[in-house]
Amino acid sequence: MKTQNEAKNDFEIINGVVTKYKGNDSHVVIPNSVTSIGSYAFAGCTGLTSIKIPNSVTEIGYGAFRDCKSLEAITIPNSVTSIEGGACETSIEEGAFQDCTGLTNVIFESGSKVTGIGSYTFAYCTSLTSIQIPNSVTKIGCGTFEGCTGLEAITIPNSVTKIGRSAFAYCTGLTSIKIPDSVTEIGDTAFRDCTGLTSITIPDSVTEIGCGAFEGCTGLKAITIPNSVTSIWGGAFDGCTGLTSITIPDSVTEIGYGAFEGCTGLTNVIFESGSKVTSIGSYTFAYCTSLTSITIPDSVTEIRDYAFRDCKNLQAIYVNKKNSKKWVKKWKKFCKAKIIYRK
Repeated sequence: MKTQNEAKNDFEIINGVVTKYKGNDSHVVIPNSVTSIGSYAFAGCTGLTSIKIPNSVTEIGYGAFRDCKSLEAITIPNSVTSIEGGACETSIEEGAFQDCTGLTNVIFESGSKVTGIGSYTFAYCTSLTSIQIPNSVTKIGCGTFEGCTGLEAITIPNSVTKIGRSAFAYCTGLTSIKIPDSVTEIGDTAFRDCTGLTSITIPDSVTEIGCGAFEGCTGLKAITIPNSVTSIWGGAFDGCTGLTSITIPDSVTEIGYGAFEGCTGLTNVIFESGSKVTSIGSYTFAYCTSLTSITIPDSVTEIRDYAFRDCKNLQAIYVNKKNSKKWVKKWKKFCKAKIIYRK
């Protein structure tokens, strides 16, 4: 067994920051003199199974424990205020615990001061089944839990206002999730390819549903869109083959490119009375092969090309003749449905 001095020699520490771990122990205790764990400090330590972080540490750098594939559990002390992530805008994936495929348990100590979980922090931690996010967190960064295929349950506290891009993408084991009413933004591809997700309720604090937010959620059978939402962006529900019915609230003004493209089980689309939708994007309902009829609200002034492309069973589209004069010829391509003008 190493003495305390011998153990200290395994660390490169500069001004309180661990910059490199040089040892090969499976159980590691970080010295109390450390205030920060630097970027990549333990990256690639594949034999590391446990580590004790002292409550002198306030910051965990990006990539700090990346590829520690044997790490089984981690307790993040309540002294930590920041877990850095990769640069989301440049798609540099360098999460603090990214690719820790053996990680099954993550505990944030009571009284946690962490306000943001950085981009890709737990990405591809495939053995992680559940996690409770502390109520100090206001933002879940992009790709934070991306590829956590074993994740079955997660609690998002009321402190969170933003769910970042691809935050839960490819979490195929996730069957349900409650989004608290503190959330105002659901980022692009936030739940992309969460194939086990069967239902979700979006709170009435959300104003926009990002591009591809629920794309490829093939198990999704029901979703409630609140009347706080004004925009449903491109591909938001693309490929949700289990979705059978959707109600567009009267608050929505724009439906983006391919928003419901490939929803082959969709049989019913309802625009609420008093709809404010002015534009339906290209391919919005393309390849919705179970759709037999649809009523376009009077507010729509534009339907872009191929909005109903290859909707093979679509027989009737009910429209307002006055508002459809400018666009009726454009979107009839690849659509054999009969246009019926409402009185």
